[in-house]
Amino acid sequence: MNDAAVTESTEKFSQDQLDALVNLHQRFLEGRIGGRRATLKHIDLTGLDLKNKNLKQADFSGCIMRRMDLGGTNFQESTLYACDLSFSNLNNTSFVRADLRGTRIESANLIGADLEQADLRGGAISQDGVYTKPQAVNFRGANLSGARLVGTMANNADFSDAIMSRINVQQADLRGAKLMGADLTGADLNGVQLAGADLNNAILTGANIEKVKDEFDMSHAITDKNVGPSVADLQIPLVKLIEEHQLWVSSSGVEGRQLDLSDYDLREIGTLKMEKLTALKAKRAKFFAMNLFRVELQSAILDESDFRRCDLEEADFRGSSLQRAKFSHARMARSNFTALLFSKGNNQRMAPCDLNWAEFRYADLTEAKLKGSTLCHADMSYANLTGADLRECDFTGANLEGAILEDALTDDAILDMKQTGRAFSLSSLKEEGY
Repeated sequence: MNDAAVTESTEKFSQDQLDALVNLHQRFLEGRIGGRRATLKHIDLTGLDLKNKNLKQADFSGCIMRRMDLGGTNFQESTLYACDLSFSNLNNTSFVRADLRGTRIESANLIGADLEQADLRGGAISQDGVYTKPQAVNFRGANLSGARLVGTMANNADFSDAIMSRINVQQADLRGAKLMGADLTGADLNGVQLAGADLNNAILTGANIEKVKDEFDMSHAITDKNVGPSVADLQIPLVKLIEEHQLWVSSSGVEGRQLDLSDYDLREIGTLKMEKLTALKAKRAKFFAMNLFRVELQSAILDESDFRRCDLEEADFRGSSLQRAKFSHARMARSNFTALLFSKGNNQRMAPCDLNWAEFRYADLTEAKLKGSTLCHADMSYANLTGADLRECDFTGANLEGAILEDALTDDAILDMKQTGRAFSLSSLKEEGY
């Protein structure tokens, strides 16, 4: 067989070039004449297709591989050192014993991926062919549902807000890893090393966390134990309390009584789909992963409540207070966060939706209505705001890193860019590719 064909530059490959290289690599694996091991370095492969290809023992060091279709691809024993695989399809991809040091895999889909014994330690990141100081592997916001990380070396890796439900990380080295807000529902943690790891606000429902002997931070984590009182502890059944609340709303407070679910853990009821809960009071309530499709929560007080991974499509939050509420990974297409008009006699007032300091990381807000909302210091990083109505929103101090603003309405929406000391309209930021 011939020596490996090495391409080392920052050029961008076409699909035809990549297909030709894959064909030569297949001949290499089969031991056929003319075969060459695929060796690419610092090549831009953004958006190309390698689905179901066999790239065992290939070398893609430093390549840009964003938004690629790599589903079912075999990267066993391959080198993907310092690659950027963000937003790519990695479903059922094999990275067994692969070198993934320093990779960036942010917001990628890795459902069913196999990373057994992969090397996920820190590595130097390539920028224009020059390697920087070593960086931890970045899985922030990635979907790793059902993936295998058995025996992987991922100390200090960043899994913040990653979906890791039913993941198998037996015997893995996750010492010092960042798992803040990660969803580890049903994860197999037998023998995993977590010394010094940060699992603050992580979801550990059904995970065998008792198998872990190391000391680590799991403050505010959600486990199988209720976080606060359970709805089962209510002296009156919740169904009856909701009926009384609806009567209180319809009678303007003359009959019935307002429902207060502040601090309650509501997860066990599973759904409040299409329920009418206008003016509900539920500060710090746990709605995590519930079905709240088309729920009516206008003029509600929901500060610091947890709506992560909830189905909130077409939910009505008009005029509500949602300071510091958590919506990471929630499905919120066509939800309504606009102002609510109150009339009393000849007096009228508009009550805007208060979303200051709220967290929307990786949430789907496609075509959501947010006109006039206050979102000061809100975290909307990597949220999908395609087609959303953001007119007149106040984003002072907000984080919009990686947010998708395609076709969003942004007239008169202001973002205060602290690092420059100037204020910009979101319209101008979209034009500049922010």
